[in-house]
Amino acid sequence: MIIAVDGPTASGKGTISKELAKHFNLPFLDTGLLYRAVGWALREQGGDSANAIDALAACTFDSALLNNPGLRSEIVGGLASRVSVHPEVRRALDKRQKDFPSQPAGAVLDGRDIGTVIAPNADVKLFVTASSEARAVRRFEEMKRRKEPANFDDILADILKRDERDQNRDTAPLKPAKDADLLDTTDLTIDAAIQQAIALVNAKKSSRQHKDPA
Repeated sequence: MIIAVDGPTASGKGTISKELAKHFNLPFLDTGLLYRAVGWALREQGGDSANAIDALAACTFDSALLNNPGLRSEIVGGLASRVSVHPEVRRALDKRQKDFPSQPAGAVLDGRDIGTVIAPNADVKLFVTASSEARAVRRFEEMKRRKEPANFDDILADILKRDERDQNRDTAPLKPAKDADLLDTTDLTIDAAIQQAIALVNAKKSSRQHKDPA
C-alpha cells in the first residue's frame, strides 16, 4: 500500500504521515527533508537560492545530512521552499523519491507533490491543510518550545510567502490530486487529525477490497 500525503507547511502532514506509517507498519519518507538538505548544503556552500546552478550543486549532499536536527529550523525551511522552485532541483531529487515507494510493503511519503507527481498511482492520497493563521500559531508554539526567536507576524508572513511560492511555481505546484481526500486540521487536535487520517485510509482500503475481493 502506498500512501501519499501532501499539504502546505505546518498543516500537520508530517506528524500525520509518521503516525500512519507506524499504524500501518510502512516505511516512511519525509520528502521535504530532501529539499531542506539542499537548502542547508546551499547555505554551507555560500550559494544563492535564486540561482538554479547553485541550488543544483547543493543536491549532491551526503545522505547522513538527513539526520541533522538543524534541518528543521525556520531558516532552512525557507531555503527549502526557495530552492524547490527550480525544475533542475526537482529533477535531481525525483528519482530518490520515486524509488522509495517501490519497496515490497509499500510506503508513506509526505511532501507537496507526492499525489500529483511522485506517486500519482498511490493507493491513498491525502491533502492535509489548515488556515494560514492556525499554521502560524502552531509554528510559533513549536519555535518557542525549541527556544528559537519567534515573532507571530513574521511567521505568518513567511507562511503566506511559502504558500505563494509553492502554489505558483511552474514545476510541480502544491495542489491536491484530483482523487485526494481533503483533511482540514484547522480545528482539530493532532490526535483527532491522526484518527481521521487513519479512518480515511481504512475507508480506501475497504473500498478497494470490495472492488477486488481477490
